Amino acid sequence: MRSRSLFGRRALDLAVKAASTLAALIALFGLGWILVEILTRGMAALNWAFFTELPTPPGMPGGGLGNAVLGTAIMTMLATVLGVPIGLLAGIFLSEFGKDSKAATAVRFLSNVLMGTPSIIIGVFVYTVLVLPRGMFSGYAGAVALAVIMLPVVTRTTEDMLSLVPNALRESALALGAPRWRVTMGVVFRSARDGLITGALLAIARVSGETAPLLFTALNSPYWPESLGRPMPNLTVTIFNYAMSPFADWKAMAWGASLVIIAGVLVLAVFSRLLFKPKQT
Repeated sequence: MRSRSLFGRRALDLAVKAASTLAALIALFGLGWILVEILTRGMAALNWAFFTELPTPPGMPGGGLGNAVLGTAIMTMLATVLGVPIGLLAGIFLSEFGKDSKAATAVRFLSNVLMGTPSIIIGVFVYTVLVLPRGMFSGYAGAVALAVIMLPVVTRTTEDMLSLVPNALRESALALGAPRWRVTMGVVFRSARDGLITGALLAIARVSGETAPLLFTALNSPYWPESLGRPMPNLTVTIFNYAMSPFADWKAMAWGASLVIIAGVLVLAVFSRLLFKPKQT
């Protein structure tokens, strides 16, 4: 095999580094542009009334999106309660118990398919299963749709994070006589805690901006959420409706709602990182 010259190897290394740096700068520039645009346009719409009042009819000034903020928080929390524990258990099975079994292979395949399924398809499925039989949109249906979207993200992230834990830790704990479930929960989980939290936050961020599944399940409402069995107000569908409207005040509200979603995900990520930051001894 012919060896390349030192100059050629250095030139190729420099070219790859330059291309990688350029790609990273382009991505950061695009992300920064989006954040600055949302921040400058959204801040003008944020005030106390935005979080505490109901939306006003078209053409009337004032009002807010307090109902949509509350509805989004309720459905996201319910989806997290439904999706994260099931995803964690599935990831534990794939990493600790199933491994290369036929059942684990099937679960991985289904998880990969579900992760690549468009969210609107999931919305149509939940609409068929939960909305049509009742004849009514509901917050329950919206939370289930979001939980289904979260499930494969949490499952695969859990499996990957647990697989990174060295087997020596498992073997040491088992050698001391600890049962397998205690080793998994007390040793393996603790070692992969930061990665598992990141996976859960990634799943929450994944569903926080979903609109299509909620159009088929929770729809929207101009009133305060009173029951999960009725149409549930939410920010994403409100953003869709307001951004497509011809009213300037509604478009300003849409920018404000976009900023609230981004700020909520950012605050949650930073708070979790600080809360679970390893203590230095």
